[in-house]
Amino acid sequence: MKSSKSDAFFTPRWQAPNTIGALQTMRSGGFSESVYDSFNLGNHVDDAPDAVAKNRALLDAQLPAPARYVNQVHGTHIHIVLDDHSDTLVDADGQFTACKNVPLAIMTADCLPVLLASDDGKEIAALHCGWRSLAGGIIEKALPMFSASPANICAWLGPAIGSSAFEVGAEVRSAFIAHNPEHVCAFKATTDKYLADLPMLAKQKLTHLGVTAIDDAAQCTYTLNERYFSYRRDGQTGRMASVIWRK
Repeated sequence: MKSSKSDAFFTPRWQAPNTIGALQTMRSGGFSESVYDSFNLGNHVDDAPDAVAKNRALLDAQLPAPARYVNQVHGTHIHIVLDDHSDTLVDADGQFTACKNVPLAIMTADCLPVLLASDDGKEIAALHCGWRSLAGGIIEKALPMFSASPANICAWLGPAIGSSAFEVGAEVRSAFIAHNPEHVCAFKATTDKYLADLPMLAKQKLTHLGVTAIDDAAQCTYTLNERYFSYRRDGQTGRMASVIWRK
C-alpha cells in the first residue's frame, strides 16, 4: 500500500520557529495487516518485522535522517541524543538534543506525546507522557535541560486518550494531587473511579513551570478509531510516532 501525506501523517500546528520540523503519524497509509493496519511503527507489538521496517522507512523518507527511538518504560529518564548514530536502544521516555537533523521519535497509542522547542530553535525534546511519567515529573525534568527559560519554550501536545475515555483509579488521582492540589480539576468522578484529562494535566504542569506557548492537537485516540491506534480500546494494536527535529 502506498502512503500519502494526508492519510499517513500530518504536520503539527504550533508556535515553534520555522527552523523546527515536526510530524505526527496516524494509523493509515502503511504496510501492516490487521490488527496493526496499517502504519504501525512499533516493533515490540508482535507485528511482522518486515512490515514495521517498511513503515519506518516510509517515515524516514520524510525526515532528514532516520528517526531515533528509545525503549519506553513509563519512567522519567530523558536521553540526550548526540549526532553520532547508535543502534543501542536506551531505556527512556524522553529525548533531548541540540543537534541539527537528528529526528527524535516518541511512540504512543493513548499516552500523550509532548514536543518541546526553544524559541531560538536551538534545542528540542520529545516526551512520552503516560500518567506514570507525567506524575513522576518528566516535564519537570525536561525543561531544565534547555538553555532557554520556560517562557521561551513552546510545547505541542499530540493525540492522546481523551478525558471521556481515560478511566483511572483513585491512586492515579492521588499521585497527581500530592504534587499539586490544582490537579483535582483534571479528574471527574464516576461511580467508583475517575475520568482523567491527560492533556489538562500536562498543560497545568507546563503553565506552572512558566511555559505559556502551548498548543494541543485535541485529538482523542480512543474515539477516533479510524485515525489512531488505541491500546485501551483494542489491546493488541500498533503505535504512532510523534517526531521533532532541528532543520
